[in-house]
Amino acid sequence: MPLIMGTAGHIDHGKTTLVKALTGIDCDRLHEEKERGITIELGFAHLDLEGVERIGVVDVPGHERFVKNMVAGAAGIDFVLLTVAADEGLMPQTREHLEICSLLGIDQGLVALTKSDMVEADWLEMAAEEVSAAMEGTFLQGAPVIPVSGRTGNGVDALRTAIAELARSLPERSATDLFRLPVDRVFTMKGFGTVVTGTMLAGSVRLGEELLLYPGERPVKVRGLQSHGQQVEEALAGRRTAVNLSGVDVSDVSRGEVLARPGSLFPATTWDVELTCLPSSPRPLKHRKEIHFHHGGREILARLYFLDRDELLPGESAVCQVRFPHSMVGVSGDRVVVRSFSPLRTVGGGTLINPLAGKIKRRSPQVDVLRKTAAAQSRERVRLRLELAGIEGCYMSQLPVLTGMSRKPLEAALQEVLSKEDALLVDREERRYLSAAGFEELARVLEDFLGAYHKRHPDRHGVGRGELPAAWGNRLPQRVVHFIVERLLKRGRLDVYEDMVRLPNHEASLAADQTVLRETVLKAYSEGGSTPPNFKDVLAKCQVNAKQAGDTFRRLQEEGQLIRVKEEMFYHAPALQEIQESVRTFLRENDEMSAPDFKTLTGLSRKYAIPVLEYLDREKVTVRVGDVRRLRGASAGK
Repeated sequence: MPLIMGTAGHIDHGKTTLVKALTGIDCDRLHEEKERGITIELGFAHLDLEGVERIGVVDVPGHERFVKNMVAGAAGIDFVLLTVAADEGLMPQTREHLEICSLLGIDQGLVALTKSDMVEADWLEMAAEEVSAAMEGTFLQGAPVIPVSGRTGNGVDALRTAIAELARSLPERSATDLFRLPVDRVFTMKGFGTVVTGTMLAGSVRLGEELLLYPGERPVKVRGLQSHGQQVEEALAGRRTAVNLSGVDVSDVSRGEVLARPGSLFPATTWDVELTCLPSSPRPLKHRKEIHFHHGGREILARLYFLDRDELLPGESAVCQVRFPHSMVGVSGDRVVVRSFSPLRTVGGGTLINPLAGKIKRRSPQVDVLRKTAAAQSRERVRLRLELAGIEGCYMSQLPVLTGMSRKPLEAALQEVLSKEDALLVDREERRYLSAAGFEELARVLEDFLGAYHKRHPDRHGVGRGELPAAWGNRLPQRVVHFIVERLLKRGRLDVYEDMVRLPNHEASLAADQTVLRETVLKAYSEGGSTPPNFKDVLAKCQVNAKQAGDTFRRLQEEGQLIRVKEEMFYHAPALQEIQESVRTFLRENDEMSAPDFKTLTGLSRKYAIPVLEYLDREKVTVRVGDVRRLRGASAGK
């Protein structure tokens, strides 16, 4: 299993010197680092030990001004090598680095008591006891404390042995198979172009793949790959990886961006986070407080919005929303670090619950669901995640990010949730899932909509199926609306009349004032016969406008008493039926009928003849062949 070891510790406590003694690689590459004798940027090396796969090494700065660089390097490491100088002991940055490692979920490591050649033996023994005591209550409690000198080499072999033993004992890393490489370094190589490096958190990547740089979603292509200093065709999770990119200039890439496949990450400006305020924090974290927020290699100013309190006291944990001025990308389960705005120091950190958060009302029931989601596993995590999504639901493409689960266990958990009817697959094509509670909320909203519609239009039988997505579900895809309607029909909660959806207890009825209108309209068209009255003349006679008469005309058409031949031209059904039968009789006796033949047959003027002929074509009574009509289905050569 590939592993990453990170250094931590106060400035000038010998981290970089020790890494060089262990690996032979000098991690200080900048001129300023050589000149000043301090590490400013992240350094990288690799360590080969017998019986252990090559270990990547991340050397981080120790100076308090470069803690943001330290956090970027510590993200993604498996265990830490904490350095404490024997001649100085624990210092403020030592403790802060240790807290940061803990906040990032690092729970394994060992301690190197550096500069052992600078003190007497009894002092060295006392320093080792002091460091061991200081580790009590931290994840390094009981960890080996190994005296070592990077300058003379004393203790380096013992440290190598301890690192190998720890590496062999570490459990298999649990992570999603969603490929991600947070960028922690960007540079140009002559003849190659833009190169980015990072610790690959999950998944794998191959030469030639087309990827995106998130959150800006800029397209790039993998031109070359190096893993632990070796050219490879494929790079795997858990390794330090350098990626030569085409399609982007070095000036367009910055630390904190993330390489991933198209459509696999989702930029957002609000996250739900389970946050802990460090016991060592000098003051509480306040609601709406501006802070420095660290995730992967990125640092960004953000604001905290607590959902169930006004402040988070030192030592306490709570769920909160973090809102950013620019989009971020993350995966549920990612670790984050919070540093105060002023003075600049680490004050908290925690775990990302939801990287696609919507607004949540303070002290709402959703806060409790968020809290449960943070601790949930497998099926329950998927169920709660869908419950949080509400009526929007989730697409399968989003669930790896929203749950932090690999594809196979996610599919298994999802099937279990579906089998228990805790969720529904409402769109098979897009694989959109909705919690049972989300479906029920949509069902109630639809029933309320139909109830209000029936009150406004008591004379209508319901809403046409084709009209429903636009009339009610304009934020929902048509397939989702169709699924909801069909499910409610099966459960008897909806009914259909012809092609109209309605509530089961609804019966269309005309209001008293519309009864007179209905009779007047029907009489006008009945008296008109084969030459119906002008639509506007009928409205004028009834003293109504088109909108006011719309329900009456629609109802008469539904009942089959009026037939619309074209826009604003209606026929009384018996009159049109009589014309239709005349045409059928004529064409049974004659092979074809011209427009003049039709006008002679019916006595209609061109105003009526042409629209009626086109209507008969649409209704498949006749078929037009050139300038004549024939009976639909009759032999062309007859």
